Amino acid sequence: MKYALPLLAALFVSACDSVDQPPQQVRHRVAKYPPEGQPPPPYPPQQQPFNPNGQPQTESTTSTTTTEAGPAPTAAATTKSKGDYPYGIPVPGKPHLVESPYSPGKFVDVEGFGPGQEVKDPYTGKIFLVP
Repeated sequence: MKYALPLLAALFVSACDSVDQPPQQVRHRVAKYPPEGQPPPPYPPQQQPFNPNGQPQTESTTSTTTTEAGPAPTAAATTKSKGDYPYGIPVPGKPHLVESPYSPGKFVDVEGFGPGQEVKDPYTGKIFLVP
C-alpha cells in the first residue's frame, strides 16, 4: 500500500503528458464557375427518343426508353395539311400527356399544343392530333 499512492500519481502524470494534437486543417478546392455572361452547359442532357432506323449510339449515349418513368419526349408541331390523322389517347390524371396512337404504351408531352393541333410522334415520326 505504501507504493500505491506514488504509483497512481505516476500513472496520472504520464496519462496527462500525451495530449492529442488537433486535426490538421483540410484544404477544400475552390469552386470553378463559368465566366460571367456565358451560360452554364445544359445538365442533364436532353433525352432523345429511340429511332430504330438511326445510326447506332455508343454505350455512353444510349438511353433506355421506359413507359412509366422519366420525362416524356416533347412532340413537334407540323406544317403539313390536315388529313385523316388519328387522335392521341389522353392519359388519366396527366393533362399534358397523351398516349401515342402509333406506339401503344408510349407517352408524348403535348403541353402548349391546342386541341386538334397536329403533332409528330417522336417515336415513329407519324402525325396525330391532340385530343
